[in-house]
Amino acid sequence: MLNGLPETVPGFDQPIAVLKHCHDRIRKQIKTMQNLLIHLPQNEQKLDLKQAANSVLRYFSMAAPHHHADEEEDLLPMLQATAKDDDATLLMRLLPEIMDEHQKMDALWKKLEPQLQAIAAETSSHLSADDVEHFSALYASHMEKEESHIAPMAKRLFSAAQMSQLGDAMRTRRGIAE
Repeated sequence: MLNGLPETVPGFDQPIAVLKHCHDRIRKQIKTMQNLLIHLPQNEQKLDLKQAANSVLRYFSMAAPHHHADEEEDLLPMLQATAKDDDATLLMRLLPEIMDEHQKMDALWKKLEPQLQAIAAETSSHLSADDVEHFSALYASHMEKEESHIAPMAKRLFSAAQMSQLGDAMRTRRGIAE
């Protein structure tokens, strides 16, 4: 971000860029959780801690499920229908891993969510460092896999019509009008 100017958010006419932007937001929210681990024991600025917990809660309770659905319901099935030869082989290997990681991330979120809710409600200052570390590491590995293999494959293989179809599905999932 340049001198306080708002960051540019890609439009749904660039669905792969939107997915990458989501990854960047995930990284930001994970960093917020890691910062909470540092500041909670010091009982610093309760309002800031509460706001940070609420920010993480909002993202992972609302936006992250849309992101996973974008991949599971649209991006990956479209790739399966399009990929051939080496791309199809790679996708066959990665797809079960990606789906399993989504389930593991959801399960870890179910452990983190009540901890963050209690912090936001100021009824607890406990956040499990192990849970945050496991969640962070799993997401980091997962996003690297998608950014290194899945996104480039989609950019290379999808036609303009397929990109438009993906973007439209993502926009509709979020209830955003054209």
